[in-house]
Amino acid sequence: MKRVRSLVAVSIAAALLVSACGSDSADSGTSGGASPDDVKTLVVNDAFDLKTSDPARAFELTGSVVDHAVYETALNYDGADVKKIVPGIASFKLSADNKVLTLTLEGTHTFSDGTPVTADDIVFSYQRVQGIAGNPSFLLDGVTAAKVDDKTVTLTSKTANPQLPFILPNPSLGIVNSKAVKANGGTTDAKDAAENYLNTNSAGSGPYMIDTYDVQSQVIFKTNPNYAGTKPAYGRVVMANVPGATQKVNIQAGTAQVAFSLSPDDIAALDTSKTKVIASASTTTIFMWFNMDAAFGKTAADAQFVQAMRHAINYADLLKLAGAGSAQPGGLVPLSFVGALDKDDNNSYDVDKAKSLLAESKYKGEEITILYSSDVAVGGVKIGDVAQAIEQQAAAIGVKLKLNPQPSSTSLDSFRSGKSQAGVAYWGADYPDPADYLVFAPGGDLGNRAAWAESMAPDSTKLATAAAEASGDEARAAAYIALQKQLNVEGPFIPLFQPADNTVVSSSLSNVVVNPIWGLDFASIS
Repeated sequence: MKRVRSLVAVSIAAALLVSACGSDSADSGTSGGASPDDVKTLVVNDAFDLKTSDPARAFELTGSVVDHAVYETALNYDGADVKKIVPGIASFKLSADNKVLTLTLEGTHTFSDGTPVTADDIVFSYQRVQGIAGNPSFLLDGVTAAKVDDKTVTLTSKTANPQLPFILPNPSLGIVNSKAVKANGGTTDAKDAAENYLNTNSAGSGPYMIDTYDVQSQVIFKTNPNYAGTKPAYGRVVMANVPGATQKVNIQAGTAQVAFSLSPDDIAALDTSKTKVIASASTTTIFMWFNMDAAFGKTAADAQFVQAMRHAINYADLLKLAGAGSAQPGGLVPLSFVGALDKDDNNSYDVDKAKSLLAESKYKGEEITILYSSDVAVGGVKIGDVAQAIEQQAAAIGVKLKLNPQPSSTSLDSFRSGKSQAGVAYWGADYPDPADYLVFAPGGDLGNRAAWAESMAPDSTKLATAAAEASGDEARAAAYIALQKQLNVEGPFIPLFQPADNTVVSSSLSNVVVNPIWGLDFASIS
């Protein structure tokens, strides 16, 4: 279910560029097809991973961009800051035991057909996500949504769920017009048949509505006349599916004002008088891992060997490879999240220390096989290039790495089997909270892929339990930092870097807000 924007080139017919962008300037209000002269048009280029705009089914990045424009959520982030939750449709209060989240509708919120948003719509939307059991359904695992009164909804979790407020702003949990969706086949079980309706119609209270929709070519938005918030400056948005190389041409020519999918090399070559780059570290962590079961990991299962590798890696060189905007976190939790570890000397480049630790380990010069996906790039960085760089760095301390590239269709299965020796992989956040990284703890999903059982690491296991049970931002941050420090001592995972998340925009745009969960907020742009 992990979401990662891959910059592997998308093959699009040349005709697409003509139909999507036209020959006029993007500021003219005429590109992207016929448009009234008085409607200001924003042209956005992206390499689509779009499958559906039904929020209960969408869990790809392009789908999140689309659904954020069309649907409001119960709670929201403070712009690009995913550490701070603010009211969306509702305000919230979390019980002392972190099991009951109470949502109270605030202000006026109106669907595109003019009907008000109600508590019934919130309950239906969440129950529909759960009942369809699509990719986003896990976001509400163990949660029961219930109406208290016309203004109040409770979300009751089976176990402590302090991360729930950070999950609810996800566009997949957008609030739909329950009456309209039900009238078009919507249900709260697997029989739901409203997807086709939601791919061509808008049942949300967000600033925009879908005008035209094609998963292969483009999505065109128009403003929601009944939106209760501030009217967007751009009355029309054309989001076109365009290869990265063509995006560079379009953004420099002015036929597009936003480009999502430029590589670090393309960005470095841009004319800065016409464009500006909104750069930040993404919420994806690239990491190295080793199998802790000696039957499969062999020498790689030795903790001293793993520690030696932590100091053999030249992290600064990897950041150069990743390009501007990339960053090295101290642990596995991305730097923009509550509970991130800014720096840890356990993950630092020190050849002498690496050689000393290697001499104390069981390593005797044998090859260590490194599995990775040969067809994946994250933030414009090929996983294979990262693996090759580490191969050369390891050789400097006398470690022989044997690269084992596989297409992602097979490499992921090999990793999940728990039988591969070592590798380089990535983890993209499902939601911006450190709880999403408990999978790296002993016995967690990724812990199991590295054959790292709870019995092997009682200290890490204890700290993982404490982190899961912690309450309040300050206490949770401290608990997750303590866990990550211990993972860096005895764990099989080495956090390498967070690749850049770069959005290129025309220098004429202002108030451009890029959030790591839903991408660009069209309505904020002026």
